[in-house]
Amino acid sequence: MMESSAMSTVYPQVQFPEDPALPGLSDLFDSEWVWHAYRSGSADELDAPYRIRVLQFSHNPGRNALVCYAVEWRPDQYIPSGYFSVGIDRRKPITLQHFPEDSELPGLAHAADPGSAVALANRHVLAIPVRRGHVEVVRYRPGNRAVLRHRFGKVKLFARVVRPLAVTPMLQAAALVGQSGFVIPRVAGHWSAGGALWFSEIPGRNLRECMRQGDYPDPDDILHNIYALWSASPQGYDYPSFNLSGLYERAKRTIAHAVQSDDEATRSLHDAQRILDSFVTSWQPSCLSHNDFYDDQMLALPDGRIALVDFEEAGPGDPMLDIGNFLAHLRWAASTRLGDEACSINAYHNRFLYASLDRFHWTETELALREAVCLFRICTSVVRRPQRDWEARLKVGLDTVNQILG
Repeated sequence: MMESSAMSTVYPQVQFPEDPALPGLSDLFDSEWVWHAYRSGSADELDAPYRIRVLQFSHNPGRNALVCYAVEWRPDQYIPSGYFSVGIDRRKPITLQHFPEDSELPGLAHAADPGSAVALANRHVLAIPVRRGHVEVVRYRPGNRAVLRHRFGKVKLFARVVRPLAVTPMLQAAALVGQSGFVIPRVAGHWSAGGALWFSEIPGRNLRECMRQGDYPDPDDILHNIYALWSASPQGYDYPSFNLSGLYERAKRTIAHAVQSDDEATRSLHDAQRILDSFVTSWQPSCLSHNDFYDDQMLALPDGRIALVDFEEAGPGDPMLDIGNFLAHLRWAASTRLGDEACSINAYHNRFLYASLDRFHWTETELALREAVCLFRICTSVVRRPQRDWEARLKVGLDTVNQILG
């Protein structure tokens, strides 16, 4: 087939500060460079897609960076979106991987292909063999995890593909969260060597979408369910503790690099660090917790119950950090909305805050520290999922962190 001379544009067009240790960082957002990288790793000679969209940008300043892209075609081309990633490392050659090939997720290529997905399900999940299956990509983070929707006749499952060493901790986390008051997906089967786990699909509405439509759950229902997790027995498992220090330091490096040429944002960063550094240094886990607790991890079920569908971080943590994270996501959502919607989210934030303080008799200062450190980490989302206004949004986030800290 004749090679097309057209070039696809990378969207959104954004710029980040240079990283001297990674001289190729800017190439990851250069349309011509990315287009040639994509074509060099593709066996197909197709015309240029409509655009190449940046899905996720992971940058560890001075060390490595990776971008995951979605290849999007025009509707009249009838070609499904594809994914590929490009990684740069100061000590290694550039890596290029086309989904579903992923060197860190050995089972992904099998779980993402309908034919081999059927074979895996017949071997590890289903009591009655099937011949056909359908696969849909829900979420993909290169080198880390993927979520696929598998449908085999009337059987609907979510397949999570992780690094093989993460399978046992995830099974342990499912057993732990099963002691909470939330409905959780049933583990239908797993394939340890390939890093794949299958969970039952729970019919319900995403809680974040419910709240966007003004349907806010009673805080006491959520607090009652999460309290049961904090009181749960570890059941003999050796859970890894939540690494707040490591995650906070990574967020600091990312933000410091992003704001280095902005004096106002740099001052906001330093103001936040002066308080948060000492808090994170002294923080210790106190009991079993969820460790990534917020609205987008939950579903509102038709019968009024709430399901918790993402729980892989569960282990020793801090109850106030769970609630602080929930509050921080509400605060972030309010900062990205306008008018009545922002006011509505803020009102629910305050309702949830005071319901938590009243129920557990915590001090507002201690809970504020935890909300602030969680919001600080959320601020890195403007880098991970970049938009053209990322600098302005990062400033707003840092200002809000400092408002919480007083």
